[in-house]
Amino acid sequence: MNPRQIIADNVARIRQRIAAAAARSGRSADAVKLIAVTKYVGLDEIAALREAGCSAFGESQPQTLWKKAATLPGEPIDWHFIGHLQRNKVRRTVPLVACLHSGDSLRLLEELNAEVQRASLPRFPVLLEVNVSGDESKHGFAPGELEALWPALAALVHLEIRGLMGMAALEGGVDVARQNFQSLRECRDRLQKSDPKGIALAELSMGMSGDFEVAIEEGATMVRVGSSLFEGVE
Repeated sequence: MNPRQIIADNVARIRQRIAAAAARSGRSADAVKLIAVTKYVGLDEIAALREAGCSAFGESQPQTLWKKAATLPGEPIDWHFIGHLQRNKVRRTVPLVACLHSGDSLRLLEELNAEVQRASLPRFPVLLEVNVSGDESKHGFAPGELEALWPALAALVHLEIRGLMGMAALEGGVDVARQNFQSLRECRDRLQKSDPKGIALAELSMGMSGDFEVAIEEGATMVRVGSSLFEGVE
């Protein structure tokens, strides 16, 4: 079968699964945004995804994002940065990105805020990455430290903090993933009660190819799906 048709069929199946999981959580499919993770594929696959109706693409390496964005200027694409971003990569990355999911430290967020101000850009959408699994290999804030940081975060007036991002533990399967996603949602709910001025926490970016349905059942508004979109493509 034509690779583009395979990808189109995969996208359709993923969207069906998103809709079913959203229905199980009492929401519509429109409440969940599919972020197509393209970090391991090239321009042909991105073109196929676009033909299949995808417009939001996730990248985790700054240099790869820069190259792809330069090759596709003016295309109706929203680039989402989903990996760890070093502060020395902020200047080239910020103008290209519709949302950064991995605001994983106060130092990074301060650098982002300063760059947006320096470049006179609109407020920059950011999610705060929370290490809900406790994996030492993962970046992010500890769930219990964010509330104390609200005054510092609220002072970053050039950022638009929209919610939280998290990843499930590497081990433990779907059951542990569900617990991790519950923890992220509960963290968000606690933070909302503190009424952080100027900060909205509507978004929960959680769930990947192996666990996005569970993430949606637990409240995800964005899912980052990669390998499942390319199954069967050689």
